[in-house]
Amino acid sequence: MSVDPTRMCELLVGLHDVNVLSVVEDEGRLTVVIERPQRLTACRSCGSVATVKDRDRLELGDLPAFGQPVTLVWVKRRWSCPAALCPTGSWTEQDPRIAASRCRLTRRAGLWATRQVGEQGRAISAVAGEISVGWHGVQSALEVYGTPLIDDPERTADVSMIGVDETGFLKAKPHASTRFVSAVVDIARPRVLDLFEGRHAPQLDQWLTDQSDSWKAGIEVTVCDLHEPFRRALRKHFPDAITVADPFHVVGVATRALDKVRRRVQNETLGHRDRTADPLYRARKLLTKAAERLDDKGTTKLRGLLAAGDPDGHVHAAWLAKECLRDLYTLAADPDVAAAWLDGVIEDCATAKPAEFRSMGGTLKRWRDQILNWHITGASNGPTEALNLLIKKIKRVGHGFRNFDNYRLRVLLYTGGCNWNLLGH
Repeated sequence: MSVDPTRMCELLVGLHDVNVLSVVEDEGRLTVVIERPQRLTACRSCGSVATVKDRDRLELGDLPAFGQPVTLVWVKRRWSCPAALCPTGSWTEQDPRIAASRCRLTRRAGLWATRQVGEQGRAISAVAGEISVGWHGVQSALEVYGTPLIDDPERTADVSMIGVDETGFLKAKPHASTRFVSAVVDIARPRVLDLFEGRHAPQLDQWLTDQSDSWKAGIEVTVCDLHEPFRRALRKHFPDAITVADPFHVVGVATRALDKVRRRVQNETLGHRDRTADPLYRARKLLTKAAERLDDKGTTKLRGLLAAGDPDGHVHAAWLAKECLRDLYTLAADPDVAAAWLDGVIEDCATAKPAEFRSMGGTLKRWRDQILNWHITGASNGPTEALNLLIKKIKRVGHGFRNFDNYRLRVLLYTGGCNWNLLGH
């Protein structure tokens, strides 16, 4: 068997149908220069045989080889049409097997980087450092190879239950307020469908307006926290869908009312705000715990602190109201029982002595139907909150973002349920 050294070099480079012109090692980096074999090329407009006008050298970041970073230099031919009247003029040869247009990495390096950043949630800077390229090189690969994955229509198909929640994007500055983004989540198969800027009704309304009628027709259940603008927007676009108030945020209404009562009683009895030794301040965390999660020691401690700092029993009454609202989800499983239970809580709040209860009762009354819909569907924003943690992880890994489009791309690649088989190898 004859051995062709040139062919062996081409096999090591791992690219089909190319000629290796040179391999140079310089300061710990390999530079591989290649070109495609020259063939007759016709003008795409008039069909004339094209001539080589010039040769451009395109430098591309590649995967490391033999422990050394690699730069692939592709000597690209610039073709020219000889026909004087042809509108085409000149063009540069392309080969997506080597590198995609507008991408600064080879195809194999771009695919690898997209998986590392998008699927594994790694920082672009870390991936770029691993293959010794610049940040923009990896970002260009994400845009070229990642965008088709998040735009895949199958990714957002067959959605029947959605949840909406917001999270912080950019912190407030002296000259600008905090910027928020909102995530639309498929609750049944937890994945972020999309991310849009803002957290108010106009932004959600615009996003829903941009969706197709056939997609919106498949939505049967919508879930949101007790955010009135979101409820109005969801009701506008899904008039026949069941809207559910997220249980965590419903109980949060009672927890906030309890804390308001505790701080008011603190001021009324001691004449100052919370201090470390104050009984009600020491009880603040025990008050927020579920009753069944308190052991005997915790229960005894809570009773003692309330006895010392709650002479009129207002804080204890607020704690009981919070536990009664929690029992709506733990004990009242039947929808009819739940309706009677919630109506009782609303009525008690309306006649209760602490003023904080009346505000709580008003909120529960406005959201009564949506609260009770949980007993019909069992849907909650739990998957949405879980995905919010992953969204925040992307922000932490990237050490913050300023460009929303880059942020959205990174988030959807990591949390959007992309079909990574489409990426290829």
